[in-house]
Amino acid sequence: MFDLRRLDIYRKVPKDLTQPTLTGALISVFCVLFIVFLLISEFLMFITPEIQSELFVDDPNTHHDRIPVRLNLTMPHTKCDILGLDIQDNGGRHEVGHTTETSKIPVDGGAGCRFETVFSINQVPGNFHVSTHAAGVASMDQINFQHIVHELEFGHSLGAQRNKIPGSYNAITSVIHDTNDPTSNHEYIIKIVPTIYEDLKGKKLAAYQYTYAYKGQPTYGQMIPAIWFKYDLTPITVKYMESRAPFYTFLTTICAIVGGTFTVAGIIDALTFSASEMLRKKLS
Repeated sequence: MFDLRRLDIYRKVPKDLTQPTLTGALISVFCVLFIVFLLISEFLMFITPEIQSELFVDDPNTHHDRIPVRLNLTMPHTKCDILGLDIQDNGGRHEVGHTTETSKIPVDGGAGCRFETVFSINQVPGNFHVSTHAAGVASMDQINFQHIVHELEFGHSLGAQRNKIPGSYNAITSVIHDTNDPTSNHEYIIKIVPTIYEDLKGKKLAAYQYTYAYKGQPTYGQMIPAIWFKYDLTPITVKYMESRAPFYTFLTTICAIVGGTFTVAGIIDALTFSASEMLRKKLS
């Protein structure tokens, strides 16, 4: 009868024909620890998504959504009751005194104001500015637009994902402009870069990176000072995508780690044993 055991390529050697050594034990322990370390490292790399990026020219006709904006700043020398937000763009929008989702918190005993608001802008060049236009204040002596910008962010908040990808999503953070001339006009020129973040489940978040330049200049004549944020969008869109290696790649790597480590350890053990035997024979 055919003996199936003949197909065994992993022939077993009886223990009474083998000889354990101290060097082999040390190499074996180190080999197992090394394999465990590599397996844990490879597993952590496998479960951590890799971020890939690409650039492309976006087609504006594929979407018409507005861009959400979050603005948070403090004006320590201007009262809340005269402040307002004006929004205008090249598409014909002109909104004076935006009040939706806007809060004004008095600071410094009511002499100053923390101005927080959430609104949306069209995907065309334009500007929004904090001023006293809605209150109709014309006296220059009552206005001091020295300010601290705590937050200016466009698009959806990326949350924890923001730390995974490069870019400046809240560039105007803790910016303080306290000039000698309290009636200075403050102007931020902003260049917005559309950014798409897609996770492993295919969920997409539309965020916007931006850079800015600041210009401050004194007001002249009857011009009322304001804090201007003038923006423009670039036609280039940056897309970040989470990806993960297939599971079979992970299994292949595991086999390579285990097999390769045991093979190398076996070679080292054989060389060490042979060298020790040759040295023992010479000394004897």
